[in-house]
Parts: sequence; C-alpha cells; structure tokens
Amino acid sequence: MEIVVNIYYTGENGSAAAFAREMLEQGIVARIRAEKGNRQYEYFFPAEDKETVLLIDRWENAEALDRHHASEMMQEIAALREKYSLHMRVERFLADDGGIPEKDKKFIKS
Repeated sequence: MEIVVNIYYTGENGSAAAFAREMLEQGIVARIRAEKGNRQYEYFFPAEDKETVLLIDRWENAEALDRHHASEMMQEIAALREKYSLHMRVERFLADDGGIPEKDKKFIKS
C-alpha cells in the first residue's frame, strides 16, 4: 500500500528554504526520486509561513520507504538538517487506493 509522508521543516531566517535548495543543488533530491519505489519527492512553501517548507514524500510501499531510510542518503539529509538547525513535524498516511469518490468529483475542476 502506498505511503505518503508529509514533513514540515521549520527554521529561522530562511534556513528551511536554503535547506531545500541545497538538497536540490547537491543532487540528493534527484537521487531519491530515482530510488526504486519513490513516487514523489517534492518541496512546497506554505503561503502563510515563510519559515517552513513542506516535503511531500510518496513511496510505493513500506518496503521501499524502509530501503530509503536505510540508505546512506539519510546521513546526508540529517547532516543538512543539522547544518540549517531545522525542526520537523511529520505526518504519515496510507493512500486510499479507491480513488476519488463520485460524490466528491463535483468539487474538482480539471
């Protein structure tokens, strides 16, 4: 079952955005996206909180996420989090494989 992990990185003086930029510039994001089972690894910036970056991290299943967590990249990520003194809040979800219910589709403009 697909797993979605939302990670909110929060820092001070733009450090969360700098962290995301460095993750991209060092190629860590590209390497994560290339891992078997990764479906999304993307940063977003909340409009009302300039000191937070949201990472949406989607994996095919728990095994793929476990492989990622056991990879050497996790040490690189941890070092960057420490460099930028970031705090984290994590949410973890199991994807609903049933798709969008018909009654909810009327709220979605494609």
